[in-house]
Order: sequence, then C-alpha cells, then structure tokens
Amino acid sequence: MALFSRRDKGDRSTPASGAPASGAPASADSEAAPGRDDDGRVDAEASAAAPVSAASVPGSPVDADAAFADAALAEVDAETADAPETPAEPVPHVGISVNTFGRGADTARPLDEVVREASATNASASAATTGAPTPAPAPARPRPAATAPAPSETIPGLVDNALLQAALAALPESPQAAHIMNVMRQALQGQLYLRAQGDAQALIAAGQGLNLAVTTHEDKRYLLVFSSGEAMRQSVAAEAAAATADSATSVVGQAAHNVFRTAIDSGYDGVYLDHANTGARLVLPIELVKKSLEDGAPVPFELKALLSGERTEETPAAIAEVLTRVPVWVAGGTDPSGAIGLAEARTEAGERRLEVYSHPLEVIAMGRGDSPLPLTTAQLATTLASEPALTGIVLDPAGPWIELDRDDLAAVLAFAD
Repeated sequence: MALFSRRDKGDRSTPASGAPASGAPASADSEAAPGRDDDGRVDAEASAAAPVSAASVPGSPVDADAAFADAALAEVDAETADAPETPAEPVPHVGISVNTFGRGADTARPLDEVVREASATNASASAATTGAPTPAPAPARPRPAATAPAPSETIPGLVDNALLQAALAALPESPQAAHIMNVMRQALQGQLYLRAQGDAQALIAAGQGLNLAVTTHEDKRYLLVFSSGEAMRQSVAAEAAAATADSATSVVGQAAHNVFRTAIDSGYDGVYLDHANTGARLVLPIELVKKSLEDGAPVPFELKALLSGERTEETPAAIAEVLTRVPVWVAGGTDPSGAIGLAEARTEAGERRLEVYSHPLEVIAMGRGDSPLPLTTAQLATTLASEPALTGIVLDPAGPWIELDRDDLAAVLAFAD
C-alpha cells in the first residue's frame, strides 16, 4: 500500500553519528611483505616487510562478511523474537520525518512474502555460523563486464540506474543474503528516484515540505525508491484505480547516497526498491544501509562513480588520484595453518594483479568467503612496491572493473614507505 509521507523543509532529524568503521585502516607497522602461494593469493607472511599482517586484521577473516550479513538480517531476528509465525523482513531506512497522507492501492509486493523469505535466509545464515559445514565453493563464473551499460532513459530526462536494475533483475525467487548485498553494492552508485505528491519543484521553491511515497506493513514504514522512470511509472499505473484529485505525482532525483542518508537520518523502517516491478524488487534492511554508508568508503563513493561512469583516456589517472585520498580494501583469506593471504588475479599471459576493492561489499560480492581487509594509500603502495611481480591492480573485479598498471599508479606508489 502506497502512502505519502511528509518531509517538512526544516524537519530533518540530527544525523546519526558515524559508527566506528569495522574497516578502519590497518596498521602500517606490519612485518611481512606479500609473496605468492600456490592458489593465486599474495601471502602476507611470505617475505620480510609486510604491509598487512594478522595483527592488522580487525577480527577473523570472516568477521566483516558476517557483519554485513548480520546487518542484512538484523531486523528479521528482532521480529521473530516477538512473532515466530510472522518474522520481520530485512528492511532499510529512509531519512524523512513524516506524517502520513492519503492511501494508495496495494501495489507493493506483499511484505509478508518478503518477511518469509528473510526468515528462511536468516535460518540459513544461522546454520552457517553455528558450525554447519561450509558449502562447496561456487563454480567459476564468467568475468563480469568491465564497464556499466550505456546510459538509457526509459522516461526522457530520467537516467536509468542500469547497474541497480540488473542486480534487481538477477534476484532469484527467494533471495539470500548474498543477493541482497549484491543489490546493496550496486545501489550505492548513480541516481535514485523518489515519488513526491504534487509539484515538487513548486513546493520546494515555496519553501514547503514534500510528501514522499511510502508503503506500510504493520507498524513499520518503508520509503519507496526507484531505479528508473519506468519503475516509477509502473508504481503510478498500479495505483491509478485509487487516484484522487490531489494525487498528482512528481519525481525527485538524488544521488543514491543522499537517498540512503535520508533514510538513516529520518527514521523510516526501510527502503523498498522498485516495489511495483514483479520479480525485480527488494526491501533493504536499515542496518545494512547504515553499515554500507558508515563502515565503507567515505561518500560520495568516488571510485564507484568513476567505475560506473563513462570511460575516457583520463579515467585511469582520475582513479589513481582518488586512490591517493581514500581507503580501499583487499580480499583476505586464511589457509589451514592460519596464514593470511591476499587475493590476486592472473591473466592468461601470467600477469599478476592485486585485487583491490572500493567498498567491503565489493569483496563479499565475489562470493569466495574472503574477508574485506582495509588498506590506507601508504599500505597499498607498500604492498605493490614490496612485490615487484605484481604488474598492477584490478579494481572492483565483481564489476564494473578496471585494470591499472604500475605506470598508472605512479601517484599511489609515491606513498610507499
């Protein structure tokens, strides 16, 4: 059921203070330089001068992965404690304080369905964290496309968020935690759209608040967020039967991180993506949204923006410049002896590139069970400098990705100890 929730001009609640990042930069005083082991990882204990060591890793190699998974399922646990037969679904937050106006048609996917799916996902996650056998690794997948799809506008003037649309379209009938986090990572780039009641531009010009479309389930409210003009048109069309004289809708487009920050700051119970698009819609848990914004790279996610944008001859230099200012993550795992290794990619020609990630969710999206380990610019530079056989890096190999050679990374390598 779609409603409209009022956002007054001055009615923004105080932003929640940023939680300490589980991916805080690792110590630069490590003692081992990465070497190479037999399974294609850089071994953090192989040489004598390391940028990453076991002591610099925040928790066990699965802690960060589990933290994001727990965030995706946190609200399920809370709800199942009170109502075992109707577990709460993982849902995100949207930041707009509200009074409810109007009543729309029941166009959203029934939240009870999402609740049941989330409950099943939670049960699977619980089994995995209580000593259940680790599933066999997934078969090798084709390499994702290096670049994002070409920009498109299903409604003129509204650029589709093609990467998010693709992630939503790929959801199975019963999404698991990994699918939810894949949608979350792709939702951090590009534009997202909100529905506002009336003429949003005129209301803003007059200094008035906006009534944003929401849906409700029991005592919880979720902001309706759209990946494209077509997704919004589906929402409006599905509610046409319940339209009233004052139900005109306008579009509010914002950078994705601003929409999610609004969700966190304003106290909605969730973000419902493309609610009227059967088979390609999802509710994101607020805890996952919060962790994605506050425990990852600093907004506005410059690396993700460059990777998802148009590629030019200047793109490698622009990415290298950003790498001198923002933290990144590498994919760490352990062998049976407990030694920590960092994932690398190898070409058919035998070239070795360190896998580097713009956000912890990008590591998790690889589906290998690796842990996101944070690196400062100096640590990344030292890692590359101490392992001459590495020809460069591949950034965000889950896609969109880019490969940078050592020459491209000269500005980063200047930070090497």
